[in-house]
Formats: sequence, structure tokens, C-alpha cells
Amino acid sequence: MMSVDDIKNIHISDYNYELPDERIAKHPLAQREQCKLLHYNGEAIGDRHFYDVPSLLAPGTTLIYNNTRVINARLRFSKSTGSTIEIFCLEPVTPCDYEQIFQTTESCTWLCLVGNSKRWKQGELETAVTIDGHDTVLRATRGERRGNSWEITFAWDGGYTFASMLDATGEIPIPPYLNRGTEASDSSDYQTVYSHINGSVAAPTAGLHFTDELLAECDERGIKRRELTLHVGAGTFQPVKSESIGDHEMHHEFIAVRRALIEELIACEGSVVAVGTTSVRTLESLYYIGQILEYNPLADGDDLTVKQWMPYTTPCAIDTRKALQNIVDYLTRTGSDVYMGSTQLMIAPRFRYRIVNGIITNFHQPQSTLLLLVAAFVGEDKWRALYDHAMSHGYRFLSYGDGCLFTKGD
Repeated sequence: MMSVDDIKNIHISDYNYELPDERIAKHPLAQREQCKLLHYNGEAIGDRHFYDVPSLLAPGTTLIYNNTRVINARLRFSKSTGSTIEIFCLEPVTPCDYEQIFQTTESCTWLCLVGNSKRWKQGELETAVTIDGHDTVLRATRGERRGNSWEITFAWDGGYTFASMLDATGEIPIPPYLNRGTEASDSSDYQTVYSHINGSVAAPTAGLHFTDELLAECDERGIKRRELTLHVGAGTFQPVKSESIGDHEMHHEFIAVRRALIEELIACEGSVVAVGTTSVRTLESLYYIGQILEYNPLADGDDLTVKQWMPYTTPCAIDTRKALQNIVDYLTRTGSDVYMGSTQLMIAPRFRYRIVNGIITNFHQPQSTLLLLVAAFVGEDKWRALYDHAMSHGYRFLSYGDGCLFTKGD
């Protein structure tokens, strides 16, 4: 059995590969489902197209995707001196609930990154906003510093919701590795067709290939479609800068899973295929939440947060169904139909998957935690062969690139 120190000592340089800029897709294909699909079933590699996904999944498969919606999180404020200050909203502070903060109508506070912050020495920033032909002003005040982020309080008049303010003046925060500015097309290109819960600052990009027609075909073939929510944070773009992964701190992300889905997973006899690494992390976190409740049935709030090294430090003394049942019992006790919490889960090679049998994903950045997650699923000795195959067969990489379907044998 591998110790946690063995996991922490994994060198991120072992998960590097050469990615020329011309292989990074700057825009998606005009027809989302026409992109290439690399299919690996544990034995053979197949070159398909994304529209083949329904035919590659067995009837009775449960397909689970992340319904989060990307917000216009990037805001620009111009100073009278001509300097531009960029404020990037990361997560809500006051109110701390995502649904509530988007419905506020006077003021709210977010944890934000601030670009060109040295130019903002003091005072309030303002930017003009026009909503439905009416003019108002969005004001920003800087508060407490938290690490490399700041608490920023926004205030405005007119009775508009903060969601409306963001829609009117903010920008979709496309990934920095695209090396281009946000374009009008990104407003639709960088959203999944099933997104409807505001909160992410990055898209769950594996789902960008789905169309309404492809989802309907899944239904016709007896593939069950289910949703969960993980609000993707800016940390998803953070490379592992340390030599070993033990010195890398995973970011926390908000998750929400309905009781009905957890009950379905308890009774599930077919495969569970997660769309995207965010869905993977949410589903696999459930086991460890249930394990916390096994030893502390009255745990609540921060006590239920899944810490990044928990899978490698805690004996797994209960089976998956029992862990999931513990969450159902917790929801019964608290009178809730939705489990809401946060996860910091690190999925690295030698991680034991307990819920997910298949992954639909994209091709990820070199030396990233997302590549570690893929290697943990397909095998430490296999991920490079898959990526080499994709590179030699003309696949397009990263957020707007081609897709993969990895399953655990047929």
C-alpha cells in the first residue's frame, strides 16, 4: 500500500509533455459535436467523433454533468489618470450564498483578484453601466487582503440585481492560455447547453461538446442524464509550480448534489460516467463526506469539507453505498433535499475511484492537477501513450479542443 508521503513525492515533471501553441484550440468548431473523440476502454484506443458518445455508452449508464454557468466575472474600472484596474470575482463573501448574492440589489462583497492593483492606492472605483436603456454606476471599494486576493465591496443604485450588473458590464473570463481577448462569441461558446446555475469563473469544458440533439439521443438510447453543481474557481488554471505535488495546495470549490441523485447512486447497477473533471471531483468527494459522517454523525459545515489529502491518510473502512447512505441520513436530519459543501480533493495517481466508472473530458495542460486526475483513472503508465496518440493524430487541445471518453473495460 502506498503511503501519503509516496503520493506527495510524485514529481510533477513526470506529467509534462510538449504542447505547441498551434495545437491549442483558440475557438471551438462551428458544430460542437463534430470534434474528434479519443476513446480508450482500458484496452484499445479508438478515434471517433463526439457525436458517437451515445452509441459508446451502454443503455442504463448514468451520465452526470455539471450544470454550473460561467458568470461575467471580469470587470474593468478606469481611473481618472487613465489606468485600468481589472477586478476578477472569485467567490461570494457577503452574502456567502451564491444564489443570494446574485439577487442582491444594493451591495455585495466578493473575494477578487485585482489586476494592476498598485495603481489603486485608495478610494472608490466607478464604471458606468447601462441596463435596459437606463444608466447607473457600479462602485467598487477595496477591503481586507486575503493572500493574493482582496475583499471587494460592490455598490450600485437602481434596484438591479447583481446578476444583471455583471451581465451588463462584465466579461466572460476565458482561459489565459488562449492568449487572446474575450470575443462576443465566447458568451455562448464558453457555456454548456445545460448550464443554468450561476457561479463559475471557468467552464466545465468537457460538456461544451454536447448539443441538445445529442442529449436527446442519449435519452432515446436509455442513458440516464443527471446533474450536479460544482462552481469552478480560478484555481482550475493554476499550474503545479512545486517540484512535488505535496507542496501544491488545491483550491476549495463549492459543490451541490441533490438527495435524489445520491439515492440513485446507492441503487445504481450500471456505469456512472462523469462529464468533466469537476463532476469527477464532486462525485468522488461524496465518498469521503460519507466517511466523515460515519465517525461523526453530527458533523456539519466546515467539518464536512473534503481536504485534499484525505483519500491517502484516512483508512477506508466503509463501502461506497454505506458512505452515500450516511449523506442521505444527514440530509434527513437537517431537513434538506440538497447537499451543499466544499471540496479540496486532490485526485492523483494511485487514487482509488469509488463512484466513477467512466470520464468524458478534454486534453489538459501539462503539469496540471487535471492531468494527474486523468492519469489516476487510465493508469500512470498509460496517460502518456494516449496523449502521444492524440498529438500524432491531429487532436486539438485544451478548453475549446477535442474530447476523450475513458471507460473501465467493456
